[in-house]
Amino acid sequence: MGQRTPLYDLHLALGAKMVDFGGWDMPLHYGSQVEEHHQVRRDCGVFDVSHMTVIDILGNQAMAWLRRLLANDVERLPGTGSALYSTMLNLEGGIVDDMIVYRLEEGYRLVVNAATRAKVMAWLEKQQPGFDVQLHERPELAMLAIQGPHARKQVAELVSQSRAALIDHLKPFEGHADGDWFIARTGYTGEDGLEIVLPAVQAPAFFNDLVGAGIAPSGLGARDTLRLEAGMNLYGQDIDEAHSPLASNLAWTIAWKPKDRDFIGRAALESEKAAGIGEKLVGLVLEERGVLRAHQVVRVAEVGEGEITSGSFSPTLSKSIALARVPAATADRAEVEIRGKWYPVRVVKPTFVRHGKILI
Repeated sequence: MGQRTPLYDLHLALGAKMVDFGGWDMPLHYGSQVEEHHQVRRDCGVFDVSHMTVIDILGNQAMAWLRRLLANDVERLPGTGSALYSTMLNLEGGIVDDMIVYRLEEGYRLVVNAATRAKVMAWLEKQQPGFDVQLHERPELAMLAIQGPHARKQVAELVSQSRAALIDHLKPFEGHADGDWFIARTGYTGEDGLEIVLPAVQAPAFFNDLVGAGIAPSGLGARDTLRLEAGMNLYGQDIDEAHSPLASNLAWTIAWKPKDRDFIGRAALESEKAAGIGEKLVGLVLEERGVLRAHQVVRVAEVGEGEITSGSFSPTLSKSIALARVPAATADRAEVEIRGKWYPVRVVKPTFVRHGKILI
């Protein structure tokens, strides 16, 4: 038996198929993964993401410490409620984890991956000596992601007047507290929506309110196909400690300026950049029938080989798509080996669908 979120019993009552995910018992789907995917793209769905790790960083040197710890620069956050996406690197430039960082009234909030919790906490504690910072993990909190083009409107109709006003004024990548709730306009689906952190004891009733209002309960299966269509990396598959942001379509998350900000992994990234990046993360589209899966070999004529990191059938495109790490010289065509046969694939920028629009 794995760890359980406060919504475990509700998932069972709703008929969810439960699976192990990073040591947590989580819903894969509630009957139809494809229908849940379409609901989020076209309307609205709610995900239980209470397995994610929430860590508050406090102390007089919280900013200085995070500027040392992260590849992106928290000094860029203009004020309370602003957020950014960043990777956290090891000395070799590999990715320890990726996360969203929110600036709070006092300090910062990190939301990191569930499967990396122990590793991340150990890494943070290792880097803590010498800085006036305190780490506060928040296991008493739950987290719901309500995603889709109608998400904000539908949630606003179910919450208090002050929270509805907050939702109405939220900008993308912004989050603010209202009482003991923290409401952010962020997500992992390529659609507009909210991520709400709230006391765990309040989560079941709110989840019930959302589902009762017609917002589709959605599982990890739809979450995975939605994020894949949006070209968003999954830690442990598309990004890991063996690869840098430069080889993972995440160069945009590195804040190189100011030059004197010596963040962990900077020297390794500068060396890799100077030597020339040998690999890149791209999107693949299979034009024929078949399914692209992780670890399938990608062959590029006269260039070399790569490997699919994430692959699945895309409900929006009605085609199989994938993210793949391939030689940097790869152009617009390649082949993938599926059950001993080679199939042609189109190489595209790794963003297939955003905000309901097909981009390839």
